[in-house]
Amino acid sequence: MNAPPALQSLIEALRCLPGVGPRSAQRMAFHLLQRDRPGAERLALTLGSALTRVRHCEQCNNFSEEPVCALCLSPRRNRGLLCVVETPADLLMMEQAQCHEGLYFVLMGALSPLDGIGPRDIHLERLLQRAADGVVKEVMLATNFTVEGEATAHYAGELLRAKGVRVTRIARGLPVGGELEHVDSGTLAQAVMERRSV
Repeated sequence: MNAPPALQSLIEALRCLPGVGPRSAQRMAFHLLQRDRPGAERLALTLGSALTRVRHCEQCNNFSEEPVCALCLSPRRNRGLLCVVETPADLLMMEQAQCHEGLYFVLMGALSPLDGIGPRDIHLERLLQRAADGVVKEVMLATNFTVEGEATAHYAGELLRAKGVRVTRIARGLPVGGELEHVDSGTLAQAVMERRSV
């Protein structure tokens, strides 16, 4: 027996979420319609509101309801230090760690030629304009340590250095509280190569 068309459309729409396959989407749709119709209405209204109100900050490219987000407007931030991250989630993690006092630029992705994602898709031109504004003194590349993240950091670093901007990259190493016997060999090797004096 086939589901009614509206239900089938809801199931297919839920599959756009990361990590949600056909069975999970079906369970979510049944739950919303069977057990939590007020929650479903709130979800629909909130999603519609977010789609119409949330945009990209003109300076950092993060999500914002205003043309320039509160973080970019904050007088407490070091305007000479710009941290480049792949996603808004990465920016939130940096803020939670309280390890960066400067401003940000969110690429909204990473270079991935196999997936058809090139330099224009991750706003590298906007990054170059922002970094060459005369205020930024250092750009810290905090992309992920994946193949795509490394390629993005390398490519962006080359473009930024060509503009005369000082470029740094976050270090790799052992997690705080980690034990050597439980760390993968690649991480351990990188930590040894990037060792520092004490």
